[in-house]
Amino acid sequence: MSTDLDRSTVETAYARWAPIYDAVCGPVMVKGRRAAAAAACAIGGKILEVGVGTGLSFDDYDAGTEITGIDMSAPMLAKARAKMESGRYPHVRDVLQMDAHRMSFADATFDCVVAQFVITLVANPEQVLSECHRVVKPGGRIILVNHLYSEVGVAAAVERWAAKRTRALGLRPEFPFARLAAWAQSNAEAALIERRKVAPFYTLVCFERTPSIAA
Repeated sequence: MSTDLDRSTVETAYARWAPIYDAVCGPVMVKGRRAAAAAACAIGGKILEVGVGTGLSFDDYDAGTEITGIDMSAPMLAKARAKMESGRYPHVRDVLQMDAHRMSFADATFDCVVAQFVITLVANPEQVLSECHRVVKPGGRIILVNHLYSEVGVAAAVERWAAKRTRALGLRPEFPFARLAAWAQSNAEAALIERRKVAPFYTLVCFERTPSIAA
């Protein structure tokens, strides 16, 4: 199992990323970002974006959605709020500084939760997944897109080598899909719906919050 990142490392890294994030990460992440947003738009309704960052994904949603975003990074959120003030994104309701490990939203608030390039970076991925599961409605979806650990071959060796060298940048290239699958298996009300590759090197994973047996 990979060593998890701590909160201070991630906050420091993304404060540094904020001024250049759109220019540097926008082109690299565009296909994964759009794939996640398209899956969310197919569901529609109230969507929570965990790790909304600078609001880079605002253009990828449509009028059939109501977006709420959360992020821990104040500098990143300042960029997102500046985009909102342009008036171009009426479908974005609010962006809030919030820790995804302990969300302040009521249970079953959202139709869909999206986390793009986030779950491999948080201090406790399983706890964040459980919070996403809590705030999504029964029948709703949790949509993740990330680079996931190759696990075997040359690519896996490169990812292990890079792991220690990229921690200070707030990255964790060796995070395995097995951790996501194990979380779902341990949760009686979570089902893996989809796992597919998204070019050039991302994976989209979708879970559904299944109705309670007692219901």
